[in-house]
Amino acid sequence: MSRVNANGYFDAMDADARYELRKQLNAQRTEDYRNGTYALAGGVVDPLPSDAPQFLKDYHSYYKTQRGYHKRSLNSNGGWNKTSSLSFINMPILSYSDEIRSAVLMIHGEKAHSRYFSEDAFKKLKGDNKELLIIPDANHTDLYDQMNIIPFDKLEQFFHEYL
Repeated sequence: MSRVNANGYFDAMDADARYELRKQLNAQRTEDYRNGTYALAGGVVDPLPSDAPQFLKDYHSYYKTQRGYHKRSLNSNGGWNKTSSLSFINMPILSYSDEIRSAVLMIHGEKAHSRYFSEDAFKKLKGDNKELLIIPDANHTDLYDQMNIIPFDKLEQFFHEYL
């Protein structure tokens, strides 16, 4: 979450764009204080535009349908506070991932728009007890609830070996 909030999807933002975003979010934080409420960013868009990117279609297929809808889900409804991304922008949580000594198992869908997050993080890891498992044909949200593709056997093996 820190990477996508700081850099945008597919790392599309540069330092100037990030600065402008911070200015907007800081102004929103002041406005929220004045209003005594938090402005919401909106959940997954509905109805879905016909030209929506595939990852948005995947989100919609999960959060706006019986698969993942919940009345208290931020993604299903009003969304996150607009200013909630400030902490993610300012906190690059993977900065020290090369110092992780314990075992790591990263699981990602082959067709997930976010796959590069895991691949890049995995490249920084050191040691023989690290593994990146790519699930064929799976997108970002498939691994939330598609029980037939979630690698439970691999998870069990990993936990037995390393916990």
